[in-house]
Amino acid sequence: MPADGDLVEFHFHGTLADGSVFDSSRGRSARYFVLGRGQLLRDVEAALRGMAPGARRTLHVPFDRAYGPHDPAEVYVVPRSEAPPGAAAGDEVQLSDGRPARITALDAESVTVDANHALAGQALTFEIELISSRPGAT
Repeated sequence: MPADGDLVEFHFHGTLADGSVFDSSRGRSARYFVLGRGQLLRDVEAALRGMAPGARRTLHVPFDRAYGPHDPAEVYVVPRSEAPPGAAAGDEVQLSDGRPARITALDAESVTVDANHALAGQALTFEIELISSRPGAT
């Protein structure tokens, strides 16, 4: 069973409550991560620690254990003049403090940007398959 510091190779398929796919390694290369470095959601790391190579598991992660609730205080309306030229809804932008945000709406006078994680407020389901685990990765 993998432990913190081990390099794990795994496939995953992530869906939202409505069944839509938010990310997947299906049809692509497996993902590699070192456990215990906080690169994965805690629940995903915990699930991988309890798996043997070849095992598959479905994991449900509530929004408060994933990317947290959607915070309305992280949605900003700014003058259109502050938007980059050619800006469109869905574009990724950087706030003045360096944080990433997405343009969610714009009109002739203003632009609405959302600095919440794109998956904030969403419960996530992961189908994971552990391919391999190598001890002591650095």
